[in-house]
Amino acid sequence: MSMQTYPSGTRIRRFTADSAIVLSFIVAFEILIMISPFAGFFYAVFNPFLLALNQSWITRWLTAFFLPHMVVPPNAVLVTIRVLGSVLFVSGLAVFLVCAAQVYLGKLFKAGTATRGLYRFVRHPQYVGLGLAALGLAIMWPRVLTLVLFLVMLFLYYMLARDEERRMTHRFGEGYTAYRNRTGMFLPRPLERIVMKGGASAIVVVLCLLIVGGGFLLRTYTIRSLPLQRFDGVDVLCISAEDTSIAASLVPAVLADSVVATKLASLPGNHGHRVLAYFIPVDYVMQGMIANTGDEWKLFEQHKTFGMITEYILHPFAHLTGGHAHHMDMANMKHGPAMYALAAMKRRVIFIEISSDTDEFTSPIDDFGINAIRTPLFFVDVHLHTAEILQVRDTPGGSGWGTVPTPVF
Repeated sequence: MSMQTYPSGTRIRRFTADSAIVLSFIVAFEILIMISPFAGFFYAVFNPFLLALNQSWITRWLTAFFLPHMVVPPNAVLVTIRVLGSVLFVSGLAVFLVCAAQVYLGKLFKAGTATRGLYRFVRHPQYVGLGLAALGLAIMWPRVLTLVLFLVMLFLYYMLARDEERRMTHRFGEGYTAYRNRTGMFLPRPLERIVMKGGASAIVVVLCLLIVGGGFLLRTYTIRSLPLQRFDGVDVLCISAEDTSIAASLVPAVLADSVVATKLASLPGNHGHRVLAYFIPVDYVMQGMIANTGDEWKLFEQHKTFGMITEYILHPFAHLTGGHAHHMDMANMKHGPAMYALAAMKRRVIFIEISSDTDEFTSPIDDFGINAIRTPLFFVDVHLHTAEILQVRDTPGGSGWGTVPTPVF
């Protein structure tokens, strides 16, 4: 490659790699865009792409989710993984920014090659930081598509790093060659020697299996860990495992209501059909992802984007548990209209029809199959202590975000 054309090729590779990480972060930041006023513009472009993937079983798995997002993680393992997502994202960005400042200050003061700080341990700590941040985002918004884009990003940045090292060797000669020989590319040298024993091809295969295969293992583990119950032919999922005993006392009363019983009786009863009910606090902030229960649960209309983003990253479970517990002194409150008005005194049960033209459903686990068709039906509000049915309301098709494939657990 001539010296004249080399910079142009480098710019193309840089643009391709940067485009990959931008796309990866946009997809992973979908959850943050969903709660912003720009959600409509974003989904005008992105939703047709998701719907196209969702049309065939060959690509539908890309739109599926592999970790809890809509329910409180039901055990310590899943809680730890979610917290790790925030830690990886914040620490990865910190590493990237610190190293970027070091490089650009070095250029400003003509300090030569960056070999101090984190550059003492690996040659490309900026890319390591971006990789950690992207992995953290994939955990926070666990759509399988984010894992695939994460893999693409890793491959492109590896190619870009190799290209940069060829230029650095050409420019700085033996000094950079000596630095490269004693310092690992993305891992400390001793660890990198162990990893590289299998060869580059083996590493690619292992990464694909580890990242995408690991995502599906986590999905299976998540589904089997969900606090599922079954009452009179209806599968019930509680947003919080702490609500399972409350659901056991209230759901039978809901199902015994004549209006609810009539609605459920009209549904087909066969092996390709089930009914799933989400048992949630009436003011559960993410219920719009289950069904369109009202404009107040379309988060993009709340205009609190910055606060919600900060809370989502730094307080991983606040969007699931916050705001559902009242802070009033109930001991001194008399039963009456005031108590009935309290959100803490109510639960909402959202009924979803689960169907399939090809698959047979034999257990509640099948409700969360990638090929299952979900149709919101109606929701019921019930008083927490008296089991009185407060309202039964039909829901329109789709979720609060229309036809966008949303999390199901």
